[in-house]
Amino acid sequence: MVTNTPPAAAGGLTIFFPAYNDAGTIPSMVIGAVMTARTLTDDFEVVVVNDGSRDSTGAVLEELARMCPSLRVVTHPQNRGYGAALRTGFASATKEFVFYTDGDAQYDPRELSELWVRMTPDVDLVNGYKISRSDPLHRIIIGRLYHHTVRALFGLRVRDVDCDFRLMRRSIFDRVHLEKSSGVICLELMKKVQDAGGRIVEAPVHHFHRAYGTSQFFNFPRIARTLLDIAQLWTVLVWRKQHQEATTDPQATGAHSGPASKGTGEQP
Repeated sequence: MVTNTPPAAAGGLTIFFPAYNDAGTIPSMVIGAVMTARTLTDDFEVVVVNDGSRDSTGAVLEELARMCPSLRVVTHPQNRGYGAALRTGFASATKEFVFYTDGDAQYDPRELSELWVRMTPDVDLVNGYKISRSDPLHRIIIGRLYHHTVRALFGLRVRDVDCDFRLMRRSIFDRVHLEKSSGVICLELMKKVQDAGGRIVEAPVHHFHRAYGTSQFFNFPRIARTLLDIAQLWTVLVWRKQHQEATTDPQATGAHSGPASKGTGEQP
């Protein structure tokens, strides 16, 4: 029974999770998503993008799909990276509204309802922000440095750039084309939506300790690649502003988020 539907949200809802070696958490995420979606709309689907997981995630999802008709699984035979998993998820969404969060259960999919009620007719994207971060101290420190640095470099006006808990209109991708395959896709998304004139509002959400698996981000080669990715993104989006030129080009044909997990591109 739908109990919490704002006027703007008469359309359907796609909930998707990028998953990489998340066999221990993805069942609870899918079940929580289905239970929450049922209270919001009668028209919903749940999609999991299995980004080349090497554990039993694939087998777990196969069993879940047999039990849950609303679940659809999209599989990358090889790990392509967090950004690639997100782009596949966006491209696979068929409903008017799209929500995503990670499959590692550091966010609670039931808090989607807090974003849903903020999706009013004049809003394009509802961005979650962490009430507090349940991570080791070094991750908290690095995360804060990352946030304040990229917020200043890219002129972002959101309070939490790397909170992967977002609800948006699928029509955003008529104006925004995502290209990154790494974790900096979140930075790319927020910058491009802001520059395209998208109306963004924010909602507080809880962040939980990782109960299964380990972070794929914290090693020096990956950090170095992320820094290089940020520099390249700044050159394209801030210095050259190529995305704005494409948006205003009368020959442009419209953007989409074609197929492109945390395995290779996790945010700091």
